[in-house]
Amino acid sequence: MKICSLTDIGIQREMNQDYYFSSEEPVGRLPNLFIVADGMGGHNAGELASRCAVETMAAVAGTAKQEDFTGILTECVASANSALKNYADTHIETKGMGTTVVAAVLDEDRLFTVNVGDSRLYLVGSRIRQVTRDHSLVQEMVRLGEMDEESARRHPDKNIITRAVGIDRNVEIDTFQSVVEPGERILLCSDGLTNMVSDEDILQILNGEEDLVSKTEYLVELANKNGGRDNITVIIIDPEYER
Repeated sequence: MKICSLTDIGIQREMNQDYYFSSEEPVGRLPNLFIVADGMGGHNAGELASRCAVETMAAVAGTAKQEDFTGILTECVASANSALKNYADTHIETKGMGTTVVAAVLDEDRLFTVNVGDSRLYLVGSRIRQVTRDHSLVQEMVRLGEMDEESARRHPDKNIITRAVGIDRNVEIDTFQSVVEPGERILLCSDGLTNMVSDEDILQILNGEEDLVSKTEYLVELANKNGGRDNITVIIIDPEYER
């Protein structure tokens, strides 16, 4: 397995409110763990939310007793939600803070994924397929047939999310199980990438001849070249690197 991770403040933001965790080594009962979070909130609350969520998830994963990977990931997100909500309830200056979360575990060719919000996980090989579902206003309109994908990319309300970690006492968590096909790579990212770089460009870059580090850097560079309106975080996993 080969992994490369990178986060960048972007061009137009004054603070990086993204946070990530990447470990190809076991974390508790999990054989590995990858997390991307994109925080929201005034002042430094977004940065606090994403960092607290990721650190809580990694800590809970390290001590979870369940055998089921999806159950462990779900427990991690639920614990992060409680930690953020409890903190915001006792620190008025952070009221309303929250974060997206996408997290994954790879067990041989089986991929276990959870997400809340609009940070994404893709599988990229001869084609690109989005595993996660965005919890956002415009994506709900796309699913209802009220808007096409290209219009959604340009919509002024595309950053309005309908679900986040830390906002309510309980959080609804989407779970997915996928089979990673031979030659596919796994991409976790915040919307600072997907709002600036098309799926077609992501597919072309990940299928290029460059090494994984160069591909990761080029995705971030292209997001900034196209406007860099938000923080950008990218994790690329090549499961077949050692084969």
